[in-house]
Amino acid sequence: MFDSSLRIPNQQIILPILEDKGVELFIKREDLIHPYVSGNKYRKLKHNLIEAKRQKAKAILTFGGAYSNHIAATAAAGKINGFETIGVIRGDELAKDIDNVLEYNKTLKLAYESGMKFKFISREDYRNKNQESFLNKLQDEFNEFYLVPEGGSNKLAVKGCEEILTNEDEKFNYICSAVGTGGTIAGLINSVNDNQKVIGFPALKGSFLESEIDKFSNRNDNWSLEKEYHFGGYGKFDERLISFINYFKENTTVPLDPIYTGKMVYGIIDMISNNKFQRGSKILAIHTGGLQGVEGVNQKLKRKGMDLIQ
Repeated sequence: MFDSSLRIPNQQIILPILEDKGVELFIKREDLIHPYVSGNKYRKLKHNLIEAKRQKAKAILTFGGAYSNHIAATAAAGKINGFETIGVIRGDELAKDIDNVLEYNKTLKLAYESGMKFKFISREDYRNKNQESFLNKLQDEFNEFYLVPEGGSNKLAVKGCEEILTNEDEKFNYICSAVGTGGTIAGLINSVNDNQKVIGFPALKGSFLESEIDKFSNRNDNWSLEKEYHFGGYGKFDERLISFINYFKENTTVPLDPIYTGKMVYGIIDMISNNKFQRGSKILAIHTGGLQGVEGVNQKLKRKGMDLIQ
């Protein structure tokens, strides 16, 4: 499924605020790569699965929460590429009624239907997921496997994300990306030209992201983080963000998710409105996918009596 000739369209966004401020905004539609292995998940998994095949691994093991895009994408990509997949899932309470969980959780249902085996663990144990002793126990339980970290970010993932931009993207002054574990933005930082700047929009609160990005990037003078658009933290959102996502889709046809891309695009438009970009600026925002999780978010919105994502 990993196409070396993959070319992703840049869709120009036409909105009154952009014309008023004299700023051009395009979105690289990485969400169109594949229904489930899309956006940065495709990019992060590409070279990891190539390496797993080189090592003749039969199984891929990774970590994630119950609504993790990474879990769903790893399961789907594993099935397509002939790997068994194992998902170590945060939240041991989910194992108590797995049939009911699979009925309402589309993410885990997709992973399950793609053949993924689940191991549900407590949140306390989950914090130890990177410790050697914990990984050794997983080796004892599941035998040999190729390990992909939570969120998929490692050196091979960054290598894949370095392939997002093409020569056609050299015309843009700014490259924008949502930020989770830091792998995607590191790949962009490594691949942009000297006259371009990368702006990251963290989806979660915390001051640890800079050090995570520094681990994988080869520069520190061409990027910055806009930390005011996390809407309370990872997985948090409000009616203002949901309303914006629906407005944006209605007026541009581009769907966004409220965990990552919605926050990024909201931030970009807000910065444009507040004259943070000079007139004549050209911005390219990377659509990192994640749309499979919208159904789960809508279930939460419905329970709260809020408007749904359209």
